[in-house]
Amino acid sequence: MAEFVIPAPTPASVAVQDSPARFPVRRIFCVGRNYAEHAREFGNDPDKEPPFFFTKPADAVIDDGFTLPYPSATSDLHFEAELVVAIGKGGANITETSALSHVWGYAPGNDLTRRDLQAEAKAMKRPWDMSKGFDRSAPCGALVPVSVAGHPTDAVLTCTVNGAVKQKAKLSDMIWSVPAIIAFLSQRVELHAGDLIYTGTPAGVGPLQRGDSCEVSITGLGRVTTNIA
Repeated sequence: MAEFVIPAPTPASVAVQDSPARFPVRRIFCVGRNYAEHAREFGNDPDKEPPFFFTKPADAVIDDGFTLPYPSATSDLHFEAELVVAIGKGGANITETSALSHVWGYAPGNDLTRRDLQAEAKAMKRPWDMSKGFDRSAPCGALVPVSVAGHPTDAVLTCTVNGAVKQKAKLSDMIWSVPAIIAFLSQRVELHAGDLIYTGTPAGVGPLQRGDSCEVSITGLGRVTTNIA
């Protein structure tokens, strides 16, 4: 057993539906521009590029019902509703045909974004880290195991703010399917049990204000609500 010179941080984790046990989080990968209409709303051509990824720190995850203080260094906090894939078995160079065997479960998630910092980074051709990987930027609902949910392919992803629908799409609208995402990513990094993949957001992203309540839901996978303090 290792001995540390300072107290070791508490491992990051997310809830599991109908279980007191939790899923440990190792890394968080996020797919950019995985819905055609979302790519177009930011002036990009969805037919011209393979998937690309950015990351968030593991301890950015927060549970359903969390009250989030409005983040620092931004005046333009945005919601981005997404399907979250939890990896239960790692590997490198995973094939698309075997990719789903590596999935432990699924959940609704929200890729919170400091949009003004992202726009500034893009304009200066700098990394997006501070716009995406800030504290408590990865709300994630309780994971539903594959043994319960199967592999949702045509479920409906919905985001509401204060009850008003802002985003709505089918998971089948994704440009890159879950197996394709896993296969592509595993050619660039070795995946491990505990990795989460946020699979991209549909069109309709927008700002959150203090006092807002943002809910992301996926048919058959429940919901995750984040309240902005």
